[in-house]
Parts: sequence; C-alpha cells; structure tokens
Amino acid sequence: MTDASIQALGVLRQLGHFEWYLVPLLAFVLYVYVVEIERKNWNGILVGLLFYAGEFLWEMINGLVLYFTQRSAIWTTPADSAYVILVGLNIEVSMMFFVAGLIVVKTLPADRNLKIQGLPNRILIPVFWGIFCTLVEVTLNRMNVLIWEYSWWRWPHIYIIIINYTAPFLLITWAYDRLTLKFKIRALGIFILVDVIAWIVFSTILKWI
Repeated sequence: MTDASIQALGVLRQLGHFEWYLVPLLAFVLYVYVVEIERKNWNGILVGLLFYAGEFLWEMINGLVLYFTQRSAIWTTPADSAYVILVGLNIEVSMMFFVAGLIVVKTLPADRNLKIQGLPNRILIPVFWGIFCTLVEVTLNRMNVLIWEYSWWRWPHIYIIIINYTAPFLLITWAYDRLTLKFKIRALGIFILVDVIAWIVFSTILKWI
C-alpha cells in the first residue's frame, strides 16, 4: 500500500480528532438549507441532496478500489481532518458536497433557453463549475492533502476529473429542469436506500471500506 493509503486507514473513522471549526461549518450547511426551506425551494433542496447521495456512493466505490488493489484508492485524503469517513472523504469535504449541487442549480438562470456568449446556459454553467472544482482539486493535490496515485488521474491528465465533476453537474441540471418533485423524492429515497445497504454490507459486515 502507498504511504497515503496507510495513513488514511490509520485515522479512518477514529474519534478524538474533533476541531471546533466543525461547529460553524455545520451551521453554514444548515443555514443554506434552512434558507431554501424558507423560500420553499424544494426542487433545489432535493437536487442538492440527490447530488450528495450519489457522491457518497461514488466515495464508497473509491474505497473499494483500495480494498481490491491493496495499493491505493483513486483519490485519498490522508491529511489532518476532524473525522475521516472514507479513505477519500473527510467530514470537511463531505459538508462541502452537501451544498455543491445546490450551488450549481442556484446559479442557473430562470430562463432555460438563455444563451451566455452564444452558449446554452444549461451546458455552460455545469461545465464552468466542473472545471472550477477540478482546479480546486488540482490545488489541493499540489498542497499534498489530496493524493492521486494513478497516472491517468492526476496532472496533467485531468480530463477524467473534469468529466467526473461535469457529468454529475449536467445530470442534476437536467433533473432540476425536467423531473417532477415526486420523481425526485422517489429517486432520493432509492439513492439513500442503496447508500445505506452498501454501507452496511461493505463497511459494517465485510469491512472493506
């Protein structure tokens, strides 16, 4: 195993690393959703939660990569954290993902057909956020707090990372515009059920992640 993998496993779901900054960070996430509830933005809330549910499943798959390769996950977050949930997901990043999907859809213009510099806004905006998030990850990687072990998932080969962000952002944009609230609620319920089952099987029973 790589040093980063060993380090991440060493602090995986270990209590005792509490930091006070988690309190205002949690307050920030709660405030964002409370504001949207106040505005009755159920569409945005459901899409934001759907994004996180999908992201958490993806993070568990990343953990399985480490188990089956016995070398490294695709991405690893071994640096200091108040709580490491999975080898590639800590509590701080998790809170960011809770609002990421909501941020994307809240920057969409009300007019679906509006063009920005001649480009459809429903494509341009998700792509913009995908590239932005990728640049943030590149920065974190250069700071050695986000580790990329495999050559096809690191600088300068970041096109897969751009797709990794852009594709879900495009998907939630489409869901935001096209799917009914009832369908979104059902989809969220299915995602949560899959996440819970996967967690019980791979983490609690098999202890693979």
